[in-house]
Amino acid sequence: MRDEQHHKRWNEIKTNDSWAIFKIMGEFVNGYEKLSRIGPCVSIFGSARTKPDNKYYKLAEEIASKIVDHGYGVITGGGPGIMEAGNKGAHIAGGTSVGLNIELPFEQHDNPYIDSDKSLDFDYFFVRKVMFVKYSQGFVVMPGGFGTLDELFEAITLIQTNKIEKFPIILVGTEFWGGLMDWINETLLNRFNNISAKDLDLIHLVDTPEEVIDILDAFYKKYRLSPNF
Repeated sequence: MRDEQHHKRWNEIKTNDSWAIFKIMGEFVNGYEKLSRIGPCVSIFGSARTKPDNKYYKLAEEIASKIVDHGYGVITGGGPGIMEAGNKGAHIAGGTSVGLNIELPFEQHDNPYIDSDKSLDFDYFFVRKVMFVKYSQGFVVMPGGFGTLDELFEAITLIQTNKIEKFPIILVGTEFWGGLMDWINETLLNRFNNISAKDLDLIHLVDTPEEVIDILDAFYKKYRLSPNF
């Protein structure tokens, strides 16, 4: 079967790469144009596999509702699970509900709680991640998998290296994130000295919607709301 597959020659690869640049540019332009008009938002991340009867689905919905009550919109990855819960909470509360959907062969599909004029589709993960970082005033990170971890650590890295402006990164769920934070403290910091103690100031670990809102409000009493780079 493998022998029957067509293997692209180097010139074909180069040609395809050149045309892909225009598609990438189109995704950036579309994203910038739409998201620059939505106003201050907070992104909610978490697993696409979380079911509506899960306590973290319900918690994400409540957090999104409170975020809207405090004047922010909500951005999610646009799919099911925690993403759906975030959009649902924002939608029911009457706030801005944005979905940055990614085309995947499984798991991902648009949820029905995204504002009709605020649903964007992406082919490229890296373009989508730029949109999250540029237009989010904070990251609320619910329990999730590799994609959630990817978003979390990219944001921490960009802030830590001063490539973007600082914004709150809030981990929700001590039982889920506590082990990771222990490892970061004990192994990365204390045992191997691979990070600075001040890097941990970027991350907040909480369990309630009220704590999320307190952190966001306290931060933006000091800093103005704006795109992050």
